[in-house]
Amino acid sequence: MTAELILVAHGTRSPQGLATVTEIAAAVAEHVGPVRTAFVDVLGPNPRELLAESTSPAIVVPAFLASGYHVNTDLPARVAESGHACVTITAALGPDPVLAAIMRTRLLEVGWTPGDAVVMAAAGSSDPAARRELVRAAALLGGLVGEVHLGFVATGAPTVADLVARIRAAGRRVFIASYLLAGGVFHTRLAGCGAHGVTDPLGAHPELVALLARRFALTPIPAFSPGGGTIDRCPLN
Repeated sequence: MTAELILVAHGTRSPQGLATVTEIAAAVAEHVGPVRTAFVDVLGPNPRELLAESTSPAIVVPAFLASGYHVNTDLPARVAESGHACVTITAALGPDPVLAAIMRTRLLEVGWTPGDAVVMAAAGSSDPAARRELVRAAALLGGLVGEVHLGFVATGAPTVADLVARIRAAGRRVFIASYLLAGGVFHTRLAGCGAHGVTDPLGAHPELVALLARRFALTPIPAFSPGGGTIDRCPLN
């Protein structure tokens, strides 16, 4: 039986952000076949609604750059509520070297040169595991570009604006690498932080699309872990 493929995003009221998620899902579908999109917040349908309509085995891929409440708690709960008997949830999208490479490309596009400082701008999370993943993502970027500071746009400290101000006060050039999936309120805030340049969000970059496609097609099906962020209800291999 063919598995149903569901891409899960956070959800946004930003038309630009929604358009990006739609573009990503369409591009992934070119690699793996039909992909449906669900949201855990703000918009519908949510994963419970899509899975309740389905009688096929389902693979659910969270398009999140780090795990946290939505990936570890909210999404598994919605899957359980659906009553679907055969669902696998993969790991979150990040951190991953592919995402670091995309950010490096974006930095070069806005004028970053070796020796310039970089602030990697993440939305942030109160979840300790998600914070550790963001630190890992910043380290992966640092391995490609050198000095990288991790800053937060919404939750946590230091903020992106504070880091940029501190670096500029030392007389240095600083660029913001947007570690956000799509445009919207959070990304718009970055323009006002005073950096010498701000990258575009990761968006529907071909390498990000390929990474998501691999999540659907190649990720080993994990065992059920009550304390974790993955569910394996029905092995598909």
